[in-house]
Amino acid sequence: MNYEPNYSITPLLVNMIEQIAALRERIFGATVNVSWIPSLKMDSMARNAHSSTAIEGNPLTLEQVRAIEEGREIPAAERSKREIVNYLAGLRHIEKRSGIDAVRHEDLFELHGIIAGGGVMDQGDAGKYRTINVRVGLHFPPAHQDVSVLMFDLLEWWNKKAPELSPIISSAVLHYRFEEIHPFADGNGRMGRALALWDLYRRGFDTQHIFSVDEFYWEDRPRYYVELQTIQQGDGNLTTWVEYCAEGLLHTLDRVWSRVQKFSAMAVAPKLILRPKQEKLLSLLQERGRMAPSEIWETLEISRQGAMDLLNPLMEAGLVVREGSLRSGGYRLKPI
Repeated sequence: MNYEPNYSITPLLVNMIEQIAALRERIFGATVNVSWIPSLKMDSMARNAHSSTAIEGNPLTLEQVRAIEEGREIPAAERSKREIVNYLAGLRHIEKRSGIDAVRHEDLFELHGIIAGGGVMDQGDAGKYRTINVRVGLHFPPAHQDVSVLMFDLLEWWNKKAPELSPIISSAVLHYRFEEIHPFADGNGRMGRALALWDLYRRGFDTQHIFSVDEFYWEDRPRYYVELQTIQQGDGNLTTWVEYCAEGLLHTLDRVWSRVQKFSAMAVAPKLILRPKQEKLLSLLQERGRMAPSEIWETLEISRQGAMDLLNPLMEAGLVVREGSLRSGGYRLKPI
C-alpha cells in the first residue's frame, strides 16, 4: 500500500472535531425514537442531491428536487431530471451498503453507473475508469494508464488505514484524493462527494443519514474549488483541506440541530409519522408564525381538502392550533 496522506493535526482542527463530537451527540440524543426522523432523512437526501448536482451546473431548485423525490412530474430538461434521479438513487445505494467491510473497484463501478448512467456523461462510459487523459481547470490528473493502480492504493488505504482515523478526517482525505486522481471520464465531482458521505455512513458517523454536507460546498461553490485547487497546485499537504471539510461538517451539524429543535414539539406525539408535506407545513408555520387556509393550499399547491387532510392529524396531535373564525382565521404552531 503506497498511499499515505500528508496533513497535520492543528489546534483549529482539534477544536472543530471536539465541537462536532459534542453537537453530534446532542443531535443523536434528541432524535432517539422520534417519529419524524424519516422526514428529516428525506429532507437531507433532497438537499444533498440538489447541492451536489448544482455544484456541477444542474439548474433545478431544491423544491423541484423534492418534487422529483416524491415522484411528481416537473417541467424541466430530461438530462437535468435524470441527474437528480441518478443521484438520489446513488444516495439510496450507499445507504443500503453502509455496512460493507471493504469497498472494491467493482463497487465504485456500480455506484458510478448509477450516478452517471442514463446519458448524463459528456464523455467516456459510466461504470468504467477513464481511457483518456483529462484536464480539470489548472489541474492535470494522472495519466489514464495509472488510474487503476492509484485507485487500488486509495481503496487499500480506505479499507485498512482510514478506520484508524476520525471519520471527520478520513472522509476529507478520501474526498480530495478521489478528485485528485479523477478516475472517471465524467461525474467525478458527484462521485467524490458521494464517497465522502459513504465514508461517514460506513464509519457510523451519520447512522440516521440526516446530514446534508454538500449544502456547505454548494453555498460557496467558488471557495470549494479554490480549496481543492490550493492543494492541487501546492505541495500536497492536505491540512487546510481537512480543516475546510471539518468546518463544513460543523456547519452542517449546526443546521441539523436547528431543524431538530424546530420539530421538538413532536415529543408530544411520538406515534405520528409525518408526511413530507406535513413537515414542510410545520416548517412554514415556524417561519411565518401564522397562515390563512388559502395561504396553505396555495403554497403547498394542494386542494382545500388536501390541506385539511394535512392539518387534521397535526391538530389532533396537538402540534397545530386554529385561531379566529372560519372566514378570517388561520393556523399556527401550538406554543410549547
